[in-house]
Amino acid sequence: MPELPPGPRTPSLYQILQWIFQPIPFMRRCAETYGDAFTTRIMGPRPVVLFSDPAVIRQVFTGDAERLQAGQANSRVFRLIVGPNSVLVLDGDRHKRERKLLMPPFHGERMRLYGDMMCEITDRSIDTWPMETPFPIQSCMQEITLDIILRAVFGVYEDAQHSRLRALLMEYQRVMVGRNFFLTLIAWRRLIRLQRAIDRLLYDEIKRCREETEAGRTDIMAMLVAARDEDGQPMSDEEIRDELITMLLAGHETTATALAWVIHRLLQNPNILASAKAEVASVIGDGWNAPGPTAEQINQLSYLDAVIKETARLNPVVPIVVRLLESDMHIGGYEVPAGSIAAPCIYLTHRRADLWSNPDEFNPERFIARRTDPYTFFPFGGGVRYCIGAAFATYEMKIVLVRLLARVSLRSDPGHTVRMVRRGITFAPSGGVPVIRSMG
Repeated sequence: MPELPPGPRTPSLYQILQWIFQPIPFMRRCAETYGDAFTTRIMGPRPVVLFSDPAVIRQVFTGDAERLQAGQANSRVFRLIVGPNSVLVLDGDRHKRERKLLMPPFHGERMRLYGDMMCEITDRSIDTWPMETPFPIQSCMQEITLDIILRAVFGVYEDAQHSRLRALLMEYQRVMVGRNFFLTLIAWRRLIRLQRAIDRLLYDEIKRCREETEAGRTDIMAMLVAARDEDGQPMSDEEIRDELITMLLAGHETTATALAWVIHRLLQNPNILASAKAEVASVIGDGWNAPGPTAEQINQLSYLDAVIKETARLNPVVPIVVRLLESDMHIGGYEVPAGSIAAPCIYLTHRRADLWSNPDEFNPERFIARRTDPYTFFPFGGGVRYCIGAAFATYEMKIVLVRLLARVSLRSDPGHTVRMVRRGITFAPSGGVPVIRSMG
């Protein structure tokens, strides 16, 4: 049995730059050359094996989590940002504990309490959009999703303390996704200074919440402070801080990017946009006075749900998920040695012609009568590491899109061609998707 799949094992400087700045063309060329599995050392000396065969992805997602460690694999990228206690970088019993403590705020019934707030924040943003002037819709989506997660985490947040936190988070995100992030130490130094300022505010909030005597709070902060594990132990301040950073930074940026891709896809496909608008109008209504959707109405929007899924198929915000092998393993017909990283590739799997007819075509209809397989369609990862905020993010996206489809008319800026670019760890549309709001 071969040790590792073939691939560009000794990458040239050109290939490394391609991986950093144009990873999608690089992955597609490798898949065309080497097939369903290939090995790279683009991310350093540790072999990274990318897989796109659903049978192999199933093996990785359902394998022994003690031998396939996502936390250790994620640590190289996320630990300095989210801290050592984040659910993203934990494995084993600690991961199970943190995940269980984090589940209640994202439970379906609890999540629906945030619906009115999501509508209010979206409407407030829409009211500020200019008429007949190009503006980047992704920036608007980032402001919306950041305000939503801040409100969900802290409840009322429109005081000086929270305004300062919001400004720091926006600056942190701007530096982190800047092109110089990969090229200089200046960005890291700036991030460290921002992180220290953010930490001071977060620890103040945690202390204030622990001292809070008001009953009936439903925000995430209060729920984390009140949470107890099976032994009756609370989360430490450091654990709460790391999970808050994970939500505030990772959560809002990925959702905003996903929304920008959906808007781009709709504007590029007028018939699909018309169908989505018609569904929203029939279920909820349209125009300035359209009411905010109820949870039951959101569940009726099957076509909008299909649009979101088809966008996630073609434009996954994160292209791969990773597992670090703690011991040698047989994976997909190969003997993969300990220390390697197994990487189910979301992007390549979602574009396989044997799984999806006309795979490069945007066609939401394919999700109307199709039950998705978690090993052929997995934009939120899979197995025990399935994204804990997936339901919250999807619900949020639907509410934001409903308000947009009901209230405004947008068209693409004809002076800009959207392409996929790297923004930190996410794959985003170039230029933030410039759009023009029409008078009619």
